Amino acid sequence: MKSRVQLAKNRHKNGYNCAQAVACTYCDLLGMDEKTAFRAVEAYGLGIAKRYEMCGSICAMMMLAGLKNSDGNMVEPATKFSTFDLGGHMIKQFENWNTTSCCALLRGTDGKTDRLRSCRGCVADCARIVEDQLFPGLFEPYEDRSPEEE
Repeated sequence: MKSRVQLAKNRHKNGYNCAQAVACTYCDLLGMDEKTAFRAVEAYGLGIAKRYEMCGSICAMMMLAGLKNSDGNMVEPATKFSTFDLGGHMIKQFENWNTTSCCALLRGTDGKTDRLRSCRGCVADCARIVEDQLFPGLFEPYEDRSPEEE
């Protein structure tokens, strides 16, 4: 299947926040409709409700990891720790590429001159990680990791 990374970037370019761009690109593969995903992660944009803390793209990636890995057993959940491990591994990959998962540090002081990574670049990185970690072998590799991902 063709990579959806460009689709995630296009969603961000067309007005979805960073979390929405990532979540809505893959939610159909995990049993969630796009409108529900869009609504569920709306507050995660700009580092969780414009607090510039954890990158919103990463928050969406964690939601997708839960949808993929959780057994959904609310009486005796058995997958909680494996989902924590999966999410932690995904965040570590992002941090290996970008040095941090903190929105304020990624964006820099003004979102342009001293940023480590653009928001669209973070969307692309999280989309790549989702494809690699949650759907290994399903998508063709997405190779373009330009500094700006504009």
